[in-house]
Amino acid sequence: MDQSPLCYTQLFGQDRAKKMLSRALAGDRLPHAFLFRGEEGVGKQLFARGVAAAVNCRDVNRVGACGICSSCRKFISSNQPDYVVIRPDKGVIKIDRIRQLIRELEFAPYESPVRVVVIEDVHAMRREAANALLKTLEEPPAKNLFILTAESSQEMLPTLVSRCQVIFFGPLSIADTVAVLQRHDIDAENRRLLAQLSGGSPGKALVYERAGMVPVWREVVTFLGDPRVDPNRDAGELLILAEKMAALKEDFAAFLGLLRYWLRDLLLARDQGENGGVSGRMLKSWSSVELFAKLRAIDRAERQLAGNCNKNLVAEALMFSLQD
Repeated sequence: MDQSPLCYTQLFGQDRAKKMLSRALAGDRLPHAFLFRGEEGVGKQLFARGVAAAVNCRDVNRVGACGICSSCRKFISSNQPDYVVIRPDKGVIKIDRIRQLIRELEFAPYESPVRVVVIEDVHAMRREAANALLKTLEEPPAKNLFILTAESSQEMLPTLVSRCQVIFFGPLSIADTVAVLQRHDIDAENRRLLAQLSGGSPGKALVYERAGMVPVWREVVTFLGDPRVDPNRDAGELLILAEKMAALKEDFAAFLGLLRYWLRDLLLARDQGENGGVSGRMLKSWSSVELFAKLRAIDRAERQLAGNCNKNLVAEALMFSLQD
């Protein structure tokens, strides 16, 4: 169960974002729109909720949310009528949803000083939807705060980005990521490994854990990292592992991210002349050229999955490429 605090100042990491947000809140200099930019799973949505709660907290002597007033209790129980969250539907934010939002904005907030509208993964917004939102941000209705989140601003309309105060969210430290994972039902043995494999993204770490990827990852890297493995003699085991990878179904693409991180860690360990990070004792005598070739194999597998190729065939081809 997620036990993340409501007050954004109590969340782990993102010290620079905390300072910027606290200055804006304390000085009553809130822009009409924020853009929280950063990779998946580093806390953008939690901070958005925390800022929304802080803006409407009844305790005027605090910068962050108190967690006990009537407004904060409604945030905690997910029953705050003036907190609107829009997420992609099947990977896309359509114009119909933005038009519905615009109609809602014609009315004043139900009970709060400010209505907060969070639009997650705004880079997934279709162009016509982005243009409709842009018109609203150019003439923002009173008593409304917009918080947009995106992994990258490169896929967004430049004019949309220019209407927002951009705050960057970077990866968390390993220690902070482990601390976040301690709030979830994850055994201590896996917490640090997940923190490393996720590259400081607690959100990704939780996806890896819930999908049961870690046991499969351990089997695959142990097999690939064993210099005694003969791809001809051990082809049967290789195919069994490929089948386990394909059985992850919609999480197969995320699993490729685990393999990529492992190979990058191997590459870094080779360059630094040490067995650090997650590679540890699994470091095999692959050259940098071979490691780059394996990373390209993962890129190829991702493109094939995006093209709806058969997962079993993709997994088998990838395993043979990685073992080669």
